Amino acid sequence: MARIYISLGTNISPEQHLKAGLLDLQHYFGPLQLSRVFESEAVGFKGTNFLNMVAAAQTELSIAEVVATFKRIEQANGRIKSEKKFSPRSLDIDLLLYDNMVCDEPVELPRGEILFNAFVLWPLAEIAPNVNHPVVHKSYHALWQEYDKQSQHLWPIDFDFPSELQTTVIL
Repeated sequence: MARIYISLGTNISPEQHLKAGLLDLQHYFGPLQLSRVFESEAVGFKGTNFLNMVAAAQTELSIAEVVATFKRIEQANGRIKSEKKFSPRSLDIDLLLYDNMVCDEPVELPRGEILFNAFVLWPLAEIAPNVNHPVVHKSYHALWQEYDKQSQHLWPIDFDFPSELQTTVIL
């Protein structure tokens, strides 16, 4: 079994899509460990604020199968394949980590934005504080402590998780 860490983000009907995405992830991967939900300003374009979080799960699927599952969940939640990189989204699900795997194919692992986007690093540091980044060899807690917190604005929010979720929520 591999331990995977998953980034979720949305700014189109964000509460609805985040809840649906979490339930879909649970359907495919079983119980989830969840960070808090964070609201953040759009990065790379002018747009409404995003809701972001990180989840962790266990899987026997390959990296390619995990990514294909994420794409199916995104599409089921209204994600359009041809969207520009920096644009509003109904649901964006990205594989951040697959155990300690380092690779470029079928996706980049660890995902590069871990080191650059507060909306990924802060929630990841919440649920995996003592896990080390497999390239820079620092814990996610240490990376978050070193991060320039003035560079991107985000804040934790209260969020009503679906009651059907079998999770451990970090508060």
